[in-house]
Amino acid sequence: MECQRCKIILYEGESYSLNGKALCEDCYMYETNPPKGCDPTAVSSALCIRKQLGQSGNSGLTEQQDKIYKTIVQNGKITKEELIKTLNINPMVLEQEFAFFRHCELVRAFREDGKVYFAKWEK
Repeated sequence: MECQRCKIILYEGESYSLNGKALCEDCYMYETNPPKGCDPTAVSSALCIRKQLGQSGNSGLTEQQDKIYKTIVQNGKITKEELIKTLNINPMVLEQEFAFFRHCELVRAFREDGKVYFAKWEK
């Protein structure tokens, strides 16, 4: 059996059923609780925790987050599609990471000429 969303192989007892679809745990969590970039409580919490840890900018980021952040900063602005292609990253993972960046006020999204871009958060 395979996940009907991401197509990874699922073994007996490893699938979750949602709306008649067999999903892996990651896809099930994504479908039932998708990442939300605009969440005031999450923003407040993330900023407070990073401040307590003495983190700012790209300090405290995972290797993958650091790579995404640096690519956005180096480009000034970049579309989601360009970022996915440049870093060969799963779109679902990028959405989750964007929610994290947004909560930490590190990256923002904006629309220009009918396209959505990511850019460094400027205070």
